[in-house]
Amino acid sequence: MEERLSSRINLNGIGMTSQRTRERLLGRLMEQGITSMEVLDIMRSTPRHIFLDEALAHRAYEDVALPIGYSQTISQPYIVARMSEIVANSESLESVLEIGTGCGYQTAIISKIAKKVYTIERIKPLLDRARRNLKLLGIRNVEFRHGDGSLGWSENAPFDAIITTAAPQTIPDELYQQLSPKDGRLVIPVGGDDQQDLKHIVKSGDQIQIDNLESVRFVPLLTGQVYN
Repeated sequence: MEERLSSRINLNGIGMTSQRTRERLLGRLMEQGITSMEVLDIMRSTPRHIFLDEALAHRAYEDVALPIGYSQTISQPYIVARMSEIVANSESLESVLEIGTGCGYQTAIISKIAKKVYTIERIKPLLDRARRNLKLLGIRNVEFRHGDGSLGWSENAPFDAIITTAAPQTIPDELYQQLSPKDGRLVIPVGGDDQQDLKHIVKSGDQIQIDNLESVRFVPLLTGQVYN
């Protein structure tokens, strides 16, 4: 009984993690141009504070990126909403690939939009944390992999959409190849520490359309794997 009560308080939040605080964040997102009610409703119902260490939980509904350890961050809510909104506009979302699971927050949002999410994280302790977070939320349509995200996940390609939460200097060819040829979408930050652009790429047959959306700042997309 005590364990169930603890989980309920944790999910609902109190004080600076309460539903009222979440509503204020949604207002800011709408002011910044987020228009998808589907995405806004998902973000309203997803408790961002459970993805953070207790010491930072009170800042969960500020519109800022926050550290999650291992030199990684949980993305700014606006950026999560922006990337999710682009993906949600796809006609078909049978499967989505996420590069960079982190603590699982973006994964949780996308899992409510797509039928199946495949997510890759190179840092094993973060991947384990994301598994626990999504299990706590009862999310079951996500498959996890500890691996090098720059290689994609060819066994489950093609994907209707790919979201990357870390920035490569240039877009890996593997991600182009693993996009569905039927209007597959890739949302990815590209660039170095000084300048990154969030790009939206649509693949139609052999044609690739690339749009620069806005300037962003993400952690770099690194190769290899980390086990502890």
